Amino acid sequence: MSPSREAPEDKVETSDVGGLGEIIPDPLLPVWRRVERVQSFREAHGNTYVTALEALTAVALAVGYVWWVYLYFYGGAVSL
Repeated sequence: MSPSREAPEDKVETSDVGGLGEIIPDPLLPVWRRVERVQSFREAHGNTYVTALEALTAVALAVGYVWWVYLYFYGGAVSL
């Protein structure tokens, strides 16, 4: 391609691309607005959000494992 000619993708304005917002039917717009809010939150706080979720998941799994071990060793005495 010669330097004097523009590539086709250079002619397209992509700074204000809204995703699917333009084609979502009116009854689904409230749901789509929620999705957009979640996406903007993830863009703003992505790393912190993921780190916090990983920490909460690790704590939940550890508590569940300790509870399982407790029931395995000490829960056998329970009778119905």
